[in-house]
Amino acid sequence: MTRVHASSRFVTTLTNLLRARFPYIYITTWEEDRAQKLIYSAAKNESLIKTPRAVMVWSVTTGLVGEGQPSKEETKSPLKLLEAIERFADPAIFLLKDFHIYFGGQGRQPDFQLIRKIRDLVPTLKQSPRPKNVIFLSPTLILPLELQKDVTVIDLDLPGYQEISHLLDEMIATNQLSGRIEINLLPEEKERLAKSALGLTLQEAENAFARAMVDDGKLDIRDVDLILEEKRQIIKKTGVLEFVKSDYTMEDIGGLENIKRWLKKRSKSWLDSAQRYSLLPPKGVLITGVPGCGKSLVAKAISDMWQLPLLRLDVGKIFGSLLGSSEENLRQAIQTAETIAPSILWIDEIEKGFTATGAVSDGGTSSRVFSTFLTWMQEKTSPVFVVATANNIHLLPPEFLRKGRFDEIFFVDLPTRKERVDIFRLHLARRLKDPQLASELRMTEEHLAHLADLTEGYIGAEIEQIVVSALFDAFSEDRPLRLQDLERAIRHTVPLSVTQAEEIRAIREWANVRAVSATLREDRIEYQAQTTPSHNGSSPGTGEFDVRSARGGRTVDF
Repeated sequence: MTRVHASSRFVTTLTNLLRARFPYIYITTWEEDRAQKLIYSAAKNESLIKTPRAVMVWSVTTGLVGEGQPSKEETKSPLKLLEAIERFADPAIFLLKDFHIYFGGQGRQPDFQLIRKIRDLVPTLKQSPRPKNVIFLSPTLILPLELQKDVTVIDLDLPGYQEISHLLDEMIATNQLSGRIEINLLPEEKERLAKSALGLTLQEAENAFARAMVDDGKLDIRDVDLILEEKRQIIKKTGVLEFVKSDYTMEDIGGLENIKRWLKKRSKSWLDSAQRYSLLPPKGVLITGVPGCGKSLVAKAISDMWQLPLLRLDVGKIFGSLLGSSEENLRQAIQTAETIAPSILWIDEIEKGFTATGAVSDGGTSSRVFSTFLTWMQEKTSPVFVVATANNIHLLPPEFLRKGRFDEIFFVDLPTRKERVDIFRLHLARRLKDPQLASELRMTEEHLAHLADLTEGYIGAEIEQIVVSALFDAFSEDRPLRLQDLERAIRHTVPLSVTQAEEIRAIREWANVRAVSATLREDRIEYQAQTTPSHNGSSPGTGEFDVRSARGGRTVDF
């Protein structure tokens, strides 16, 4: 599959506008040097532009400079500059840097005399016997109403994979010749390293690769983390998204093997190798279910499995008090996620931000924000994998759950017996690193099975707190942990399956036909024929919630 460089697309679009005699072109980019080089290449390419043109560069500090020579006229004044452009007789492109400061915005008043002169120049630029074009180059788009019909805006996309890969190849070749840096990258690892730098400017990518090389004198796949550190700087400046540095892996999650398998099969779907199978990167998953059963933990672990940056979107931060600010905040969040793609966008407890009813008193802001997000979810082509978690799925509007928004909807139920064994094992192993603390416990598979039997109906978060509570008992008496400490903590804990039985039953009924179980079929079978003890070990009374029956989620194994 042939890909066109972002720079090539930009040059083609720019030369077409120049040849068509568009008087004013506005380019928004932070990469001033890269943009200037591309403009030079377009101006001198006779096969594209037909009539080669001189490139005259202006800034308020240097005035008008062409081919390395400053203008003989006084052109530091913007009005004098426009007069010089009007008199210029040869084919030329006038590149004006940071001219947006005269257009107002950000508390500044627009220069109306200057705006009027720009409009007066339109016939001259269009009808000049020798082609002349003006290009505004700025990191931000500020355009007064009076110029909106005369100025054409184009974006210079950040460098694509091929450009960054070419930069990486050049840096590797240069450092291999010097013999100062050890390069240890397989072809697939080099592709992953280059793609981890997507979303950075060429200068930022060069800095990140250079830092990775000098950090330990070598370049290998472990340097992906250093590249992601550069991306964290981008996220910090937005204020809408939070870059989550996760220390969790899939091995830190007890059970939920079905969703783990699904994710593992898609772990390289954004690489070029997936295109051989005509596969597109997955859009995302919605994970719903019982609170405290590992939904958020799964979102964090995906980042480690896929080696992609994890961005957390707090829907509450999107809604601002100023008119239009909420929509702009969401657009900024989406643009940032796409800028550093491939990435993972995590929206925790999404039902609190996008509800079925919405607020009537907000003037329709919630509806507009929700509509923008739905449209993006349906039509996005950038490799941004959305992980949404929800506790109360009934609050979400039905159009949000329609096919095409998410690749799959997973339901996380109360952990099965086998999953509870895994959860106990994980939390005990994580905390009992000192052998003396476990000297009296001697945790065996029989002990783990015994604890799992005592915690029927307990969620993963409750099991974790049982371990913590037992450790506090041991700590207070300055002795090793004992099995009795864990048993006592279990007896003193009333599980969520008892206090919120009706809510869990309603969630399960919804999930039976609308979601796929995150637990494997074989791990669920134990609930088909067993009777149910209550949380203290006795049989359930009349009306008590049966945690083993009618488990939610369709039984589909991946």
